[in-house]
Amino acid sequence: MKTMYDVRQLLKKHGSIVYTRDRSIDLALMEDELRELYEWKMINTDTFQQGLLILRNETRLLK
Repeated sequence: MKTMYDVRQLLKKHGSIVYTRDRSIDLALMEDELRELYEWKMINTDTFQQGLLILRNETRLLK
């Protein structure tokens, strides 16, 4: 994974589509969904870390 698009596609693949019209809320919800996928062992550690890095970078750029 390298982009937000990749993170969105990963979440979509697992049945989660996040869109609230508020970018900061979207990023927080996506991080929660990503964390749950990891806790449920549906994604591996590398995928989780890459996704988390992308989401946190986007959050930083938003501020």
